Amino acid sequence: MRTARAAARGAPPPAARPAAGAPAGAAWWVPRSPCGPGCRPRGAPAVGAGRLAARLGALLAVLAATPLLLPALASRRWRGRAVRTWSRAVLRGLGVRLAVRGAPPARATLVVANHISWLDVVALLAVLPSARLVAKREVRGWPVVGWLAGRAGTLFLERDRPRALPAVVAAAGERLRAGAPVACFPEGTTWCGPVGGRFRPALFQAAVDAGVAVLPVRVGYRQADRPTRQPAFVGSDTFAASLHRIAATPALTVTVSLRPTLYPAPGATRRTLSRAAEAAVHAAVPVADLAHLPT
Repeated sequence: MRTARAAARGAPPPAARPAAGAPAGAAWWVPRSPCGPGCRPRGAPAVGAGRLAARLGALLAVLAATPLLLPALASRRWRGRAVRTWSRAVLRGLGVRLAVRGAPPARATLVVANHISWLDVVALLAVLPSARLVAKREVRGWPVVGWLAGRAGTLFLERDRPRALPAVVAAAGERLRAGAPVACFPEGTTWCGPVGGRFRPALFQAAVDAGVAVLPVRVGYRQADRPTRQPAFVGSDTFAASLHRIAATPALTVTVSLRPTLYPAPGATRRTLSRAAEAAVHAAVPVADLAHLPT
């Protein structure tokens, strides 16, 4: 295997622990992030009321035009273009600039990314529109993102039912063998910081079974060329509150960095793949971001 750099600039935090405010009796196997609303700085700059209204209006216009894409989404030939167009229109409507580093591989891969916000889903589909997502079941009920995820052929995972996981892994493997890339967030939950949680190895089994490569992807957010935690969807956040906060954030950029592809060697396991991919994603965080990210 082409190994990624051994460690990130700054080691990953310890294994996730239950977040403040986590529901009592939550399943121990469900990943939990220690991040919460307190991770975001208070009094962050915001656009004026007029611009905020314009952005939300633009998003509503995109949603209103969505039915026009239904025939294209049902077509194997045009689906990718429709997903890319829709995703980028959502980002533009919210005033979010998209920056892409690297180029996607030509062959089907298991795409694995860090997880900060629901906006990660939109950004990934804007760059890799042919990818089939693996997402938690709750995403299906989210406005905007849930609709697109469903139409894009997302595999929904019930995190509180571990017995359902093998079926999702098997379905992901089938799609990979059929030549379709599959994208997932192996941290299992969202994190507010530049270096998040450990990558859970389960979904990497799909790449092992299908004999395909792994594409590590780093998603990051910047405001006026400085790292920001404003888009983080953590703690008791609601989708409506998060959407309003993102639309109100000026000069917001989401960067999708496609890291070098990892090619499994004979005998590679899901654990070795997950550790290599985790290191590659964390290593993509610039030292300057670690130094200047607000605490």
